[in-house]
Amino acid sequence: MGDPRIIIAKRAALEVESGMVVNLGIGIPSMVTDYLQPGTQVFFQAENGILGMGPTPEKNPDPNLSNAAGLPVSILSGGSYFDSALSFGMIRTGLIDLAILGALQVSVKGDLANWIVPGKRVPGVGGAMELAYGAKNLIVVMTHCEKDGSPKIVENCTLPLTTPRCVKKIITERAVFRIEERKMTLEEIMPGFSLQDIQKNTPAAFEISPQIK
Repeated sequence: MGDPRIIIAKRAALEVESGMVVNLGIGIPSMVTDYLQPGTQVFFQAENGILGMGPTPEKNPDPNLSNAAGLPVSILSGGSYFDSALSFGMIRTGLIDLAILGALQVSVKGDLANWIVPGKRVPGVGGAMELAYGAKNLIVVMTHCEKDGSPKIVENCTLPLTTPRCVKKIITERAVFRIEERKMTLEEIMPGFSLQDIQKNTPAAFEISPQIK
């Protein structure tokens, strides 16, 4: 079936359209740029203050130019960089068309938990809270289950929330779900998986799109 992370990133890339201002979280979201459709013209924004972010430089990266995860990046022609106050102003005023973030848990209502597991040290929530609230559209990309098999798509999140009722779509290596009006609908089943498999590994209640039946 291939690398789940690549499967997820390839499917998420189909959600990106030319002309969008897009913010990508760390981890799987950052891989989306590798699988954009040919000719797609996008403005990638980083909350540390970049608009028009380009690919990772192959050599001699600028040590002062990085994305929000601290990884070296380039800037496309016409791109710009600025302070984090302006960057978060863009996010909070709804100027980000699409945010793609990772998650630890998502509930059927679209609640997002993606920043802390109790008892584990983390540097902080970062910009996830603002992105989840301020972006026009929020897509979560994540593996369907944890390594121990426990589900990540749940009826109610048990981990501390980042933002309630904000997720519009979930993309995993097994399925794609749409969330509207606090209801979750299965839209796609990834190759190699069945409806029975999705039902077995998704304890949360969901409807099934007519195109699947």
